[in-house]
Amino acid sequence: MKVITAQEAQDILQKLLEETAVSHEPIQITGESSNGVLIAEEDWRSIQETLYLLSIPGMRESIREGINTPIEECSEELTW
Repeated sequence: MKVITAQEAQDILQKLLEETAVSHEPIQITGESSNGVLIAEEDWRSIQETLYLLSIPGMRESIREGINTPIEECSEELTW
């Protein structure tokens, strides 16, 4: 992960925003009293969605089961 100081980040913030959006690599920003991480909005939303889905009881197991199910065993009919 790229690491830069808060002062450096302040000077090139727009460039950093574009860089994270394109590369999807987080950038650690270090300050005198605290640190932070800059990530692309798309990546943040993905993380939030993953956390939400994994908070649903049984969802993790359901996803694993679906991944391990051979395509031939999948039904074309959707049942909602």
